Amino acid sequence: MNPWIAVLLGIVQGATEFLPISSTAHLTLSGKVLGLINPAHPEAWTAFIAVMQLGTLAAVVVYFWRDLVVMTTALLRDLRAHGLGFAAYGPDSRLALAIVVGTIPVVVIGFAFKDIIEGVLTKTTAVMAASLIGLALLLWLAERVSRHTRTAAELTWVDALIIGAGQALALIPGSSRSGTTLTAGLFLGLRRDDAARFSFLLSIPAVFASGVFEMTRIDPSVFELGVGNLIIATIVSGVAGYAAIAWLLRYLRSNSTMIFVWYRLALGILLYVLLSQGLIDP
Repeated sequence: MNPWIAVLLGIVQGATEFLPISSTAHLTLSGKVLGLINPAHPEAWTAFIAVMQLGTLAAVVVYFWRDLVVMTTALLRDLRAHGLGFAAYGPDSRLALAIVVGTIPVVVIGFAFKDIIEGVLTKTTAVMAASLIGLALLLWLAERVSRHTRTAAELTWVDALIIGAGQALALIPGSSRSGTTLTAGLFLGLRRDDAARFSFLLSIPAVFASGVFEMTRIDPSVFELGVGNLIIATIVSGVAGYAAIAWLLRYLRSNSTMIFVWYRLALGILLYVLLSQGLIDP
């Protein structure tokens, strides 16, 4: 790897982290094509991606900083005033609690299947292709059946758990964290931009925990790709991620997600074709 490739990976990470097309799939495919994934140490690539996601974490925190301050302030105020009487909480406090509740599934499943997630199986092209196509079909169905009327402020704890379970499915490469949570939100009747907004907010604790977890137990093999390259890729991913958030929220206010459905289908089918012809590593 060199700094220019690090910049490219940062752009790929930032642009695809918040679009429902799977950043892990795009990064892993990029890593395969560029020969960056060491089959003897696949966990090094997993750690590299997890640390690089801290850049996109910074992007979503900066973009929603005002919302986060409002929610935190409201939650602390309601805790002092009402204790555990959650029924009396205001909409900002309930949204903050929904984010906490929605994070539970990914934490439980992430730790339970940590070895599988970090292993070779989740780096296979066939798994990513299947996930790309499978989630595309679910997203298409969600678009068809959704009422597109509910707002994020109307989410219940059960809704949050369902969307959180969707986020846990994103541990399978090719699924997409924003894709699974956006799809779950649409199935629950959320407006597209509200589903995306909650998806982004829900990603904050999960991405933070993942990045910190990898930093505390980072495998020395991750440094095969270069510390400087990792820093460059992380910074670039933050800038690209901020732009992607702004664009997607604006886009979904007046457009459907069908462009992403077709993109995922096309990429998934292309991967299967390349695999069948032996033009890409399994």
